[in-house]
Amino acid sequence: MQIKSPRDFWAGLMFIGFGLFFAVWAATNYQMGSALRMGPAYFPAVLGGLLTVLGLAVLGQSLAYRGPKVPPMYFRPLFFVLAACIAFGYTMRPLGLVVAIGVIVVVSALGGHEFRWKEVIVLLAVLAVFSVLVFVKGLGLPFPLWPEFLGIY
Repeated sequence: MQIKSPRDFWAGLMFIGFGLFFAVWAATNYQMGSALRMGPAYFPAVLGGLLTVLGLAVLGQSLAYRGPKVPPMYFRPLFFVLAACIAFGYTMRPLGLVVAIGVIVVVSALGGHEFRWKEVIVLLAVLAVFSVLVFVKGLGLPFPLWPEFLGIY
């Protein structure tokens, strides 16, 4: 057998791996139940099984039809987005929601191949206003908006 579509081959293996992991994990750690009385393992096991079947279909297709190769992996965007998420988590409480959103937007934008301050500032402003309106005003979540030392709430 020859792999004709490497991207589909690896995607199929990934689907099979995740599907089997969740099906086995759910079946061994929780009670299954039945279709009429579903236990906590029923839904993850069924979804894991469906994901495994989907993975087998994609894997089979990769052996039958030509497809694109796997594109190269770029680590710079991965690093900056991961660093931005970690920085958001660490800056949220002491610096507030608005500053933490600024941190996550600027740091994650540094991972892109083109960085424009004007676009980053517009995105930062839109996301900050949207987040304050939705999470603080709309949902009433007790997020600090600004750094504590400023005394603005």
